[in-house]
Amino acid sequence: MTQVVSGKGPVLLVDHHDLEFIPRGGPPGAAFVARAISNEISPNIGIGFARWEGAEVAWTLLYDEVIFVIEGCFQLKANGQLYRVQPGQLLWIPEGTELVYGGHALFGYVVHPGDWKQRHGLA
Repeated sequence: MTQVVSGKGPVLLVDHHDLEFIPRGGPPGAAFVARAISNEISPNIGIGFARWEGAEVAWTLLYDEVIFVIEGCFQLKANGQLYRVQPGQLLWIPEGTELVYGGHALFGYVVHPGDWKQRHGLA
């Protein structure tokens, strides 16, 4: 991560190759997540990268989320539909959505608020 000082504060340049990807699902398959912008940097927004390798992870969102695919095909099951998201596409998913993450992809994500764990008493 590179910091560049600007008028209002540091600008951060983050390369996903420099991040620690933590296991978040599987087997079968595997899923890894790396938080790039934590709530210590901004309580308003959380940003990271994830690699999905065939794992299916069920979750109910405690935040609004945007997922944008960089490589591969990300799959999301929500509200009785299967979404197949290709590079150059993104999903906006509202808080409270019950879903299953899946597929084989490298993708980025943005969550709001960034301090959702503290707001829900999970940190």
